[in-house]
Amino acid sequence: MTRSSPIVRHLSVATIAAGLALGTSSTAFADLPDSMTWTAYDVGSAGYAEASAIADAFGRKYGTRVRIQPSGSAIGRLQPIVNGRAQVGFLATETWFAAEGIYDYASRRWGPQDLRAAGGRPASFGVFTARDANITSLEELRGRRMAYVAGNPSVNVKCDAFLEFVGMTRDDVDAIMFPTYGAAMSSVAQGQADASCTTTTPSQVYELEQSPRGIRWLEVPPDDEEGWARLNDIAPFFEPFAETVGAGISEDNPVNILAYRYPLLVTLADADEDMVYAFTKAMDETFDMYKDATAVMPRWNMEQAGTPATDVPFHDGAIRYLKERGIWTDEHQAWNDARQARLDALLEAWPKAVEEGEGKSDEEFAEIWERHRQEALNSL
Repeated sequence: MTRSSPIVRHLSVATIAAGLALGTSSTAFADLPDSMTWTAYDVGSAGYAEASAIADAFGRKYGTRVRIQPSGSAIGRLQPIVNGRAQVGFLATETWFAAEGIYDYASRRWGPQDLRAAGGRPASFGVFTARDANITSLEELRGRRMAYVAGNPSVNVKCDAFLEFVGMTRDDVDAIMFPTYGAAMSSVAQGQADASCTTTTPSQVYELEQSPRGIRWLEVPPDDEEGWARLNDIAPFFEPFAETVGAGISEDNPVNILAYRYPLLVTLADADEDMVYAFTKAMDETFDMYKDATAVMPRWNMEQAGTPATDVPFHDGAIRYLKERGIWTDEHQAWNDARQARLDALLEAWPKAVEEGEGKSDEEFAEIWERHRQEALNSL
């Protein structure tokens, strides 16, 4: 899901370092560190490519040396931030899981994490089917075969959100678990499933588009308030999005689907406010230097990247800059306050669950935490 296709423009860390050695602007903002460490997905991923392009711009404009620490695991990307060894993570839905204390983060050594966002570009996600399957709406998925990915909650929670939009769950479809992401994405073209969900640009969806079967994306009406309320109950980091790039999609043939934020710029809640302010400002002021690095980089403009919905609340330092730019509105603040209240409720519930679970098995503790977690959410 996070693999990028065309990456390019000499964006390796070695290239960044070489450019800096030639001499660049030596002064950054007063509170922008001279050197920074960012975490990202593996080399070759969209997140790594975009982080590299932005790091290159920071180096050329401010002389800031950026080390990008790639990792193929969610824990590997988040641990350096929690430990203070990295200032910013270019993350994805693991941010939501960490803040909620679910999946990998439901264990005693983790629990809900007090994280904040400094922005993130919209990344679309949709349900696709073969055009000749004659499935024209999400409601028509009832009883049909839907491909999921074993051990990949990042994909699966998004698939569940589409079903929730029309008042369904996995019990209402024939949910088939495939062993890998690639296998799930290829399953529709191979007749092993009727639908699956992903971003709009993986090679498998282009292959389906170009096959005799063709491709269809199932629309998510942006004005269906009841559907969006149901969806946001389980995944409040989504927003309506009219996509114009992807398999079977164009400016002349857009599709209304969902957007989440990937990469999402993640810091700790107690990260220095002035540093986050300076970082957000630098992201904005170097935009013209990196916006053409890949096809989706224009979506890093702050009018899109500096607004909710995101997996966690925005950091106060980012909000301060966004207010100065005239981007942050009362509506954005209301969203942020509600998201903060949810996170605070979970952070308050965690120690109670840990205390009750002392001496209990991991399985018993998981049940204890889920009960406390639901009680906290129900209190909102």
